[in-house]
Amino acid sequence: MSNRITFFFNGEEYFIEKKITLIELLDYFNYQSSLFVLEYNHVICNKIKWKEIQIQKNDRIEIITIVGGG
Repeated sequence: MSNRITFFFNGEEYFIEKKITLIELLDYFNYQSSLFVLEYNHVICNKIKWKEIQIQKNDRIEIITIVGGG
């Protein structure tokens, strides 16, 4: 029996073998946290919680970038 966890990141399906935190996921993909907001299961997630929240089965994580204009 597999311990594989399926989750969705920016609309794409991913699999992990062990639980990781949101910050570990963001570090893996080299995201700079000052440039975006993170939506976790359809709710904006406070940056303070990124180290605490472990990715669970069927979680949905979206990166929302901030675009400036003039």
